[in-house]
Amino acid sequence: MATAPDPSSSTASTEASNSFGANDWLLEEMYDRYRNDATSVDDSWVSYFKEHGGPGGAGPSRQTAAKQTTPTQVAGHPNGQQATQKKPAEPKPGAQQKTAPARGQQVAGNSSKESHKKATVESASPVKEERPIKPGNQGGVPADPPNPSVRPEQDDSEPTRTTLRGAPARTAKNMDASISVPTATSVRSLPVKLMFDQRIVINNHLRRARGGKISYTHLLGYAMVKALALVPAMNNSYDVVDGKPTMVVPSHVNLGLAIDQVKDDGTRQLLVPSIKACEALSFAQFWAAYEDVVGKARGNKLTVDDFAGTTISLTNPGTIGTSHSVPRLMPGQGCIIGMGSMKYPPEFQGSDPERLSEMSVSKLLTLTSTYDHRVIQGAQSGEYLARLHGLLLGEDGFYDDIFASLRIPYEPIRWAQDISADHEHQVSKQARVFELINSYRARGHLMADTDPLEYRQRHHHDLDVQTHELTLWDLDREFATGSFAGGGGRMKLRHILGVLRDSYCRTIGIEYMHIQEPVQRKWIQDRVERPHKSLPREEHLRILDKLNEAEIFETFLQTKFVGQKRFSLEGGESGIVVLDEICEQAAENGLAEVCIGMPHRGRLNVLANIVGKSYGQI
Repeated sequence: MATAPDPSSSTASTEASNSFGANDWLLEEMYDRYRNDATSVDDSWVSYFKEHGGPGGAGPSRQTAAKQTTPTQVAGHPNGQQATQKKPAEPKPGAQQKTAPARGQQVAGNSSKESHKKATVESASPVKEERPIKPGNQGGVPADPPNPSVRPEQDDSEPTRTTLRGAPARTAKNMDASISVPTATSVRSLPVKLMFDQRIVINNHLRRARGGKISYTHLLGYAMVKALALVPAMNNSYDVVDGKPTMVVPSHVNLGLAIDQVKDDGTRQLLVPSIKACEALSFAQFWAAYEDVVGKARGNKLTVDDFAGTTISLTNPGTIGTSHSVPRLMPGQGCIIGMGSMKYPPEFQGSDPERLSEMSVSKLLTLTSTYDHRVIQGAQSGEYLARLHGLLLGEDGFYDDIFASLRIPYEPIRWAQDISADHEHQVSKQARVFELINSYRARGHLMADTDPLEYRQRHHHDLDVQTHELTLWDLDREFATGSFAGGGGRMKLRHILGVLRDSYCRTIGIEYMHIQEPVQRKWIQDRVERPHKSLPREEHLRILDKLNEAEIFETFLQTKFVGQKRFSLEGGESGIVVLDEICEQAAENGLAEVCIGMPHRGRLNVLANIVGKSYGQI
């Protein structure tokens, strides 16, 4: 039996539990698990409960106490077991008590009375004329409307009352505590067209490179951290020290993430762990820390330190369709930002998406800033939302920093107003798209990422859409493609740019527009300008196996034959994969024989992994 904590530590325990903010309910749940089985919780929780005890310095949990209580035995009950006696329900005043007959026993005169009653009812009912069923009624539903004067019987049962325990009880206490915080809320809406397009570019690069995916919450959370550098007052909080009101200025930005989890029984619980010292993180580091915290929350592996010291929080009710919210603010925290859903304005939600693209209508995101009015003023909250607005539209190099952190070798999309091309003196946008396609064919290789040793963002004036008087508003508009990508169709500018970059600006540069023969240029274009298709998983694994075979063979040679003169393939193992694919394609196209002419470098590796010579023969 565990020993209850020292009563003298009750005050310290209460203060420690208060630092958990919206996660206060977690103390009770983790403490119950700790009392039942100390090995089922993390070591940090064990140390915490040994030092502070349970919530508020409490002793054993309710469940443990219930198990230790000896049940009352009923005298005379067999085996001394506990018996439960139910008090018969008292009849309602004025209600008639009826006695049901025993099974198999008939009540005299019952059958005749029922028959007489049935006959009387049938004779009194008028004969109803059958009416045809209307075409709209399915399944034989009669066409007569229901009688509005007939209502279903009312149920007089009492409402169910359930005592809140665990997470719901702590949530109720936290909401009561939040009443003491005088809050105000600022609201601001902003277009998300640019953030939407930047996310597509980033995730396309990640899919081709190291994998992973970023969400809108990643971008907004990072923007919150960057905006705090310009409006640091939003990171402050309020406290009472020695009976005097005090403003607390934290030394770091600890961003809390509101994570809504659904348990197996269907109930929900809210966890608000925080990312520590966000102001010192690049976007790649922030993204990794964000995913680490969320992964620990999903896997129920959060520790005490994950909840401590939150200074500002982000909640995202937009994932369930909420336009905007005014969340409650817990003591010890100065501000919480609410991120609503991203939708078209209500007056445009029934419009055709292509028509909306033509009219330059963007989806909107509504942000709310709920702050402690004792230490944060309304002007500061409004300025903070304005800075968030500006950063998400690309001000202060916000997206440039993100692209550099993720090593994306291209410049981000720029925010710009739409350019009209309805005037007669202007060149049509269709002609501008053809100019853009020709620029990529002629100079796309100048933006190819061909330097594996050094990262830099590549930019060329002729390959910038704004050079051709095109903007991000044109990305979702369709244009004729002419001979591009097979020819004869129409594509959105977003897809045209995707094919152009995949063809000319990735890790291989192709320069061929100097060729004088149109047929030869067309032959290259038809084979290069194709939409990018990801290889199947089996093909990726085969490539990895060939790379491993080439690498292992070179490692074996330089380890086994030290000092032996040879021409190593080290650094060029990918050539084995290319040769293997060429031979495979040749065989599939019916080629009977392949002759490989090559220098000494890598000859042994080719003999082993392409020709198929055994190691013994080599």
